Amino acid sequence: MSIYLNKDSKIIVQGITGGMGAKHTALMLDSGATIVGGVNARKAGTTVTHKDASGADVELPVFGTVKEAMAETGADVSVLFVPPAFTKDACVEAIDAEIPLIVVITEGVPVQDTAEVWSYLQGKKTRMIGPNCPGIITPGESLAGITPHTITGSGPVGLVSKSGTLTYQMMYELKDFGFSTAIGIGGDPIVGTTHIDALQAFEEDPDTKLIVMIGEIGGDAEERAAAYIKDNITKPVVGYVAGFTAPEGKTMGHAGAIVSGSAGTAAAKQEALEAVGVKVGKTPSATAELARELLRDL
Repeated sequence: MSIYLNKDSKIIVQGITGGMGAKHTALMLDSGATIVGGVNARKAGTTVTHKDASGADVELPVFGTVKEAMAETGADVSVLFVPPAFTKDACVEAIDAEIPLIVVITEGVPVQDTAEVWSYLQGKKTRMIGPNCPGIITPGESLAGITPHTITGSGPVGLVSKSGTLTYQMMYELKDFGFSTAIGIGGDPIVGTTHIDALQAFEEDPDTKLIVMIGEIGGDAEERAAAYIKDNITKPVVGYVAGFTAPEGKTMGHAGAIVSGSAGTAAAKQEALEAVGVKVGKTPSATAELARELLRDL
């Protein structure tokens, strides 16, 4: 089992002919993901050639629109490698086509644009992951994004993280157990899928036995997740909050990682999580060890 992405997912790539799109299409194919085509209005009707996980050539068609790509291939996931200035339009196009899942990798999308896309999403059939995220991986089944697929195999841990690099580190730290799904939700102030969304999905997934939640300074997403965990999550949750030593008033790494006054500090987030029974590690390695101790008892 998994959340949002599995071996049957059919993926298209918006921006498949660009540098990043081409690079990561190849890596997603190498992971075993089923890529069925791409979208670039200016190169519609052409094809791009890559190799699949077995080394065989795969010729992927390029379509003019997401709607055409879905009609021709049955795609149900789109991964966006689109420059920031065009990301909003690309998202709206995919939402209008009613594709079930879009994964927006692009960094530097204007917050105003993301806010408009988020508003447009409400009541629609599409789920958005990102922007500014590594995407989602169900090890051994599929990859929609840029997460290295060689880090770990499948297992009982569900991971939701604001940080891409900390996603990778935690997957490596717990590679002896493996993951059901690892999802990087992105570190911008507004994202399409939240910690709470992922927590709910992991709670409902029978093969996820333990959840690791990685947050960071800024905003109140972790505090809201803590309240949700208290009322809705029965599975053990282990947490990590990046930014204990971050200076006040300085944006750290992600656009959303900024502390103003007492709001959004790592200490406040740790306190909120520990108050509802979530064990919080001071470092990623300490967090992994907390998870490992719980996993041994499951």
